[in-house]
Amino acid sequence: MARVHVIGAGLAGLSAAVELSGGWQVSLYEAAPQAGGRCRSYFDSALGMTIDNGNHLLLSGNHAALAYANKIGGADKLAGPDEAAFDFCDLARNRRWTLRPNAGKLPWWILVPDRRVPNTAGLDYLALVKLLFAKPDQLLRPFLGTGGIARDLWDPLFVSALNTDPAEASAALAGAIVRETFAEGGAACRPLVAVEGLSAAFVDPALEFLRNRGADVRFGAKLRAIQFAEGRATALDFGEDIVTLAEEDRVVLAVTAPVATALLPGLTAPDEFRAIVNAHFAYPAPKSLPLLTGVIGGASEWLFGFSDRLSVTISAAERFLATPREELAATVWAEVQAVAGFSAPLPAWQIIKEKRATFAATPQQDALRPGVETQWRNVFLAGDWTRTSLPATIEGAIRSGRRAAAAVDVTLSTGF
Repeated sequence: MARVHVIGAGLAGLSAAVELSGGWQVSLYEAAPQAGGRCRSYFDSALGMTIDNGNHLLLSGNHAALAYANKIGGADKLAGPDEAAFDFCDLARNRRWTLRPNAGKLPWWILVPDRRVPNTAGLDYLALVKLLFAKPDQLLRPFLGTGGIARDLWDPLFVSALNTDPAEASAALAGAIVRETFAEGGAACRPLVAVEGLSAAFVDPALEFLRNRGADVRFGAKLRAIQFAEGRATALDFGEDIVTLAEEDRVVLAVTAPVATALLPGLTAPDEFRAIVNAHFAYPAPKSLPLLTGVIGGASEWLFGFSDRLSVTISAAERFLATPREELAATVWAEVQAVAGFSAPLPAWQIIKEKRATFAATPQQDALRPGVETQWRNVFLAGDWTRTSLPATIEGAIRSGRRAAAAVDVTLSTGF
């Protein structure tokens, strides 16, 4: 039987391996000592608890991610409100509101004042419709404008989704998000959070799933080079171990864009990246605090209220990379208290700065994203940086893995 060698155990690689493990022999290689890539949990000694290396949010319209979670048995680790609801707190103006899209596709919610952003009208939401027709070379800011609704809603939503400032972000990628969520109605917009950690929902069940199906999973296996001959990959060089590829073997390269371009001569891929900063505090969320709160008018952007900690995410966070960690922790903690409505000394904290968290979701970088196939007939690509039509999200990563697996299936089934 053919063997498929999946390089990289982030969500893209795990997704590909899970899809392929039902019909082919699978070997999964990961350079790090653990799986998950940028979407994983770890025990943090400073906090004395397990946290995620970055906070991530799913929406109920993320069908590939939810299908993956269901398949591996991790879906029960996701939690959220029964209906689409996004709580916001404006620190500068001391006001709060909840955005509540209705479940159906007909968006009557924009006509109901207590379901939309205060001091906005239904016509203000037409930006979503216009984004559906955005062209690949168009920037996002002209669609959103610079008025109150941009500040209070569009910027927080799209900066977090694209991890790129709207002034330089791709309108087409933003439109893809709208097409699969808001355009489908509130039933596709319900927020979901991995309340027991990202690994519990997306990583650990996948590894168990693969091992139960006979997959060979290897950690600490860094691919150093790929050998090529006659239009195909012939061997994988892991340093002390070289894996020779049989004619029928296939390779799914599910690594980061910089690693992929180093391994595959001539590969074009995104080469600009944007940062994300996450702040974690060992302080249980007050019972009155929603699981997720958008923060307006501060450094913080989204506050996650977990049972054992409070966590904040800041996207497109280049402006904070040079800020001392202690200073940033104090600033964010003050904002957390204001949003959550309590006063307490700064608890144990952790600041995680990911300088190259995602590719820059600009029109120029989007145009550099490669498809699944490569110039080598037995090598396929997966990763949120490949051409998924989405920005770098969990949904995009898992979708890329599924597409790579489908391409492998075709070539193995047809013999090409």
